Amino acid sequence: MRQYIQDNKERFYEELFSLLRIPSISAKKEHKEDMRRCAERLAALLVEAGADEAGVYPSDGNPVVFGKKIIDPKLKTVMVYGHYDVQPPEPLEKWDTDPFEPVIKKDPTGRDAIYARGANDDKGQLFMHIKAFEYLVRTGKLRHNVKFIFEGEEEISSPSLPAWVKQNKGWLKSDVILVSDTTMISEKVPSINCGMRGMAYVEVTVTGPDHDLHSGHYGGTVANPIQTLCDLISSLIDKDGRVTIPGFYDDVVELSKADRAMLARAPFDMNEFKESVGVKALRGEKGYTPLERIGIRPCLDVCGIWGGYIGEGAKTVLPSVAHAKISMRLVPNQSSAKISKLLKKHLEKIAPKYCSIDVKLCEGGEGFLIPISSPAFKAASKAMTEVYGIEPVPSRGGGSIAVLADMKKILGTDPLLMGFGLERDTIHSPNESYLLSQFFAGMESIAKFYEYYE
Repeated sequence: MRQYIQDNKERFYEELFSLLRIPSISAKKEHKEDMRRCAERLAALLVEAGADEAGVYPSDGNPVVFGKKIIDPKLKTVMVYGHYDVQPPEPLEKWDTDPFEPVIKKDPTGRDAIYARGANDDKGQLFMHIKAFEYLVRTGKLRHNVKFIFEGEEEISSPSLPAWVKQNKGWLKSDVILVSDTTMISEKVPSINCGMRGMAYVEVTVTGPDHDLHSGHYGGTVANPIQTLCDLISSLIDKDGRVTIPGFYDDVVELSKADRAMLARAPFDMNEFKESVGVKALRGEKGYTPLERIGIRPCLDVCGIWGGYIGEGAKTVLPSVAHAKISMRLVPNQSSAKISKLLKKHLEKIAPKYCSIDVKLCEGGEGFLIPISSPAFKAASKAMTEVYGIEPVPSRGGGSIAVLADMKKILGTDPLLMGFGLERDTIHSPNESYLLSQFFAGMESIAKFYEYYE
């Protein structure tokens, strides 16, 4: 595979760039046609790589790409999942290059990387699977059936895919769902996620007066909705970093000392971590390490807050309305629907009489765990050990791919999270990038996974 990469890397770049140039932003309706273009390009790449068939199929939302190559129904079947939609690129002024005109250039450490929106998340990572598959087909080394399912709504919590999976359940029978849409601890310490958190996402609106008021005439007498909202939000986390919503922790399963010790195998440099995110100190739930807070504990964060006048210059206004978006990352066994309702009930109870409050339940998905004793996990571990020269550490992902929990429930198939992203890739942020070294190591590891998966 390593030699195949060297012989074909220029073609790989151009094929990947053809995907990265398409602004497949699922959050914006004006990119609906771009979603279709990207799906069609992916289907074409699958056929070129050796799939017996690949097509673009309608869903209740953006189209789903499905392709397959069946060698023998008696052989094990690997289903590759990925998503072709990307996050909005804003703020554009923070990008050093056009987010949808990919380039290869040196990163601040002097290493070559692909810069573009989707370079890592998830076009770059799903593309590795297509090329590893191509290598196995063209060299006659493929000894598994392979299916591909690529969706266009992961960045908006996959509202349409579960129904599509249920409707086409017969197509999707497989032994493992292979996913590269996650990060590893570092290049020196590879890791395989054995679980991910779920998420509940709400939008809160606080309304005071029925119209904006002059802050001089009414300030100090009429409650300011922005200040009221800030007071409500600040009360949701106590001085020990714990969420104060009644019932929030009721379904959280405490890990045993043995499980916490296993996760502690992952090396963690506090100073390096703080430097990587540009802070001087960390804050979180008391009694847990930073890695545990990310992987095995739930949390609550304000993702956006707005209201009043934010334009240039001064406008002395006491605003009528204030808004906030809140995400809660959940651990397996917590229900996103239950947690969203608990937050809504709590905010409605503590909201003062001088305002009205509306809590809109937006998105939600469940977390999951996978066994590290499975043949798929062992194959991935052996493959990455060969490529990186060190055995990967089992880890817990702090992020969420909610649809994988849905697919696991519908199909009865465990996902395997074999991701190759790094924190330095700044996914969801300006100047997203993907190291070429990881891009190549990912292809090689995936090819070796098929070699060892029994």
